[in-house]
Amino acid sequence: MDRLQAMRVFTRIVETRSFSRAAEQLHLSATAASRYVAELERHLGAQLLQRTTRRLHLTEIGSNYFERCRLILADIDEAEAQAASSEAQPKGILRISLPHSFGLRYVAPLIPDFCKRYPELQLELNFSDRTVDLVEEGIDMAIRISGELKTSLVARKLAPVCMVACAAPSYLKQHGIPLTPDDLGGHNCITYSYAPTANTWSFQQDGRQIEVQVKGGLRSNSGDMGRLAARNGLGITLLPTFIVCDDLRDGSLIELLPGYLIPSIAVHAVYLPAARRAARIKAMVEYLWDALGRGNPPWGN
Repeated sequence: MDRLQAMRVFTRIVETRSFSRAAEQLHLSATAASRYVAELERHLGAQLLQRTTRRLHLTEIGSNYFERCRLILADIDEAEAQAASSEAQPKGILRISLPHSFGLRYVAPLIPDFCKRYPELQLELNFSDRTVDLVEEGIDMAIRISGELKTSLVARKLAPVCMVACAAPSYLKQHGIPLTPDDLGGHNCITYSYAPTANTWSFQQDGRQIEVQVKGGLRSNSGDMGRLAARNGLGITLLPTFIVCDDLRDGSLIELLPGYLIPSIAVHAVYLPAARRAARIKAMVEYLWDALGRGNPPWGN
């Protein structure tokens, strides 16, 4: 058995979730692809994949083996690139998961220049606000925006982000301006589905933690939807400054409760511990660190 080829076949099957698609991409027959996996499982003495009529599922052993295979194959690609070029440009495929609003606003405009800088690197970008499982979904690196990251992944902080409660002048004229967090209970609040506590907003004053239960007529998994609704006078929203900074500057939205602190969050790049030395990961992380202001982001601190 060509063990390296078997690892490539197994990895591609997991990434594409299909024997036939993997075989096509590797210029093999589906029968050959299936044989490689069977031989690999026989060699390891363990089942890697559970096959049903609709889906392929990794076993626990298969999940761990897949993670190691991806890193081994990536190291081989980079070693070959080093041997072929004295400059050792990053090479291969880099799969990145990005939050939808942040990714489109601040990362997408950077991608053309990054691709020109690293022409041997292929990017696959997945825009979604849900938290993806890097191993299960074959992702090399994710951008996550959070306060405290509870993860076993390596996390590199790329930029700070402030949160702000805000509303349109038209809404405040009709419903009044909340002067304390407790006043929010009498307002229509626009909430974000993926927040850890969507209907509980937290504030601080003089070291005291204040938590307020809010309610309203709109809840969305899109920060941009919340911004649009607030701009149109629907209610009060709590959003990161990278989404509403321009609206605050031009007066389309008004910051509320300035005497109260809202726990800040940050943009992080996260990746598997074993990938910390991968050239393709390093290239993207350092590029984003520089492009996002090296701690002084374009949306302000």
